[in-house]
Amino acid sequence: MAPDEAGQLWRRVLVCLPVPIPILAVVALMVGGGWSAAGVWTLASVSVAVAALLLAAVVQPSPLPEGLSTGASVRRSLHRYRQITSLRIGLGLVPVAVGAGCSIAGGGLLPLAAALALSWPQLALAAPTFFSITRARRAMEAWGTKAYLWAALAQPAPVEWPVVTPVTAWIRARLDARSGAEGAPEPAEAPRHSGEEPGEEPDDEAEAATGLPTRLATPSVARQEPAELVPGFPVQDPATATGPRPIVRAAAPARRPLRPLRRDRRSKTKR
Repeated sequence: MAPDEAGQLWRRVLVCLPVPIPILAVVALMVGGGWSAAGVWTLASVSVAVAALLLAAVVQPSPLPEGLSTGASVRRSLHRYRQITSLRIGLGLVPVAVGAGCSIAGGGLLPLAAALALSWPQLALAAPTFFSITRARRAMEAWGTKAYLWAALAQPAPVEWPVVTPVTAWIRARLDARSGAEGAPEPAEAPRHSGEEPGEEPDDEAEAATGLPTRLATPSVARQEPAELVPGFPVQDPATATGPRPIVRAAAPARRPLRPLRRDRRSKTKR
């Protein structure tokens, strides 16, 4: 339950750990609970599981490029470690799916049991332990750039559980929307003026000032400042403004001297 990035990765791994158990129960019901299966299906399941285990143990994040600042190194280190964690989780769940298919085809639970025995260590490798974090940090620093992976994993993050938190938020939002729709009274329909668009509210102040309908009159709402539309735009308070904004004009180019006309030039005679 730690509110940081390492805790977020731990929660992702812990949610994926019990996933093979329901799959094992469903396959056991489909094959009748028997363990014996054809050798070719067991060999196929074990081969895929061994290949995934070797790949999860060997694969590491790519080195960081040279010349990164501290902030960029923290962000890239965290992003690459997230990628390698997701890859190891996927490599741990692939043998489970292949073993379930081989067990159904072979008529026994032995291929799936062998795949489970080799897939759970892969999920353990995906956990952000001291061993895996140290190996990933050394792989990122292969080109000499310092990887601040420990600082990146210590950054604060909300406590969210995969799949559980989004589903709970969606259910809560649906319940709140339904209760709000049932408790809110229906608004009375205002008389519509001629020339008004459906769904547009009339603006009496603008019509009284300009004598134009709402669709042509200037609305009386406060004007939004540029800083409210574009983040980072400087705000200028009109109450504190001393005068009009100065107009920045480009410097006038230097005028070139006028050349004499052709007729004013003295003709050169040959001697």
